[in-house]
Amino acid sequence: MLILPAIDILGGQCVRLVKGEYGSASRVAEDALETALSFQSRGAEMIHTVDLNGAKSGEPENLELISKIAKTVSIPVEIGGGIRNMETVDRYIDGGIARIILGTSALKDPGFVRDAVKKYGKRIAVGIDAKNGFVCVDGWTNSSEVKYTDFAKVMEDIGVDNIIFTDIDKDGTLTEPNFEQLAILKDTVSLKITASGGIKDISHIERLHKMGLYAAICGKSIYSGTLDLEEAIRVAAE
Repeated sequence: MLILPAIDILGGQCVRLVKGEYGSASRVAEDALETALSFQSRGAEMIHTVDLNGAKSGEPENLELISKIAKTVSIPVEIGGGIRNMETVDRYIDGGIARIILGTSALKDPGFVRDAVKKYGKRIAVGIDAKNGFVCVDGWTNSSEVKYTDFAKVMEDIGVDNIIFTDIDKDGTLTEPNFEQLAILKDTVSLKITASGGIKDISHIERLHKMGLYAAICGKSIYSGTLDLEEAIRVAAE
């Protein structure tokens, strides 16, 4: 299982939110680029980044900074947030991004996902951000009537290889991941599943690893010191 340390960017700053609420943003590092280099030096094999401004506006507002990160580190970088059309996908790919995560656009325009997968294959992933089991969009500000499992099945049929599942009510809380919904999701589709939201310590990494998931995204737990990145990487590789 991969451990993906997270860098969430809001207004050019490295921040963390609680339950996706923008008003809860707190700065967790001085410099996003230095943070990425630190993650790399500590053994990370890939870095997860989010353009929080873009997630809300639908435009790639931190593209230059995120592309700079991708071109500076020697490990792959994935990006989600504000990617609504093929032009933005192309710009990120040209900017050195290894994997693109589609979220709002995937729910609103499955045809776009199909076209992106046709063009870039496994470099396209889909983020499923759910609240009470229903998919949320537009930077988690709006809830749909689509169940996360139904959405996952549609993405699987389209040809998506990897989905990132986040329980919004768990994100940034350091409580625990939504193991129940992750287990249901794993039983529903045969896709690679990345767990995100609520991870606090090594016991959560061990449990996710035993579930046979593809990866786990860790943000606040690393910044707050409740999870040691090197230990998490070691445990996940066993």
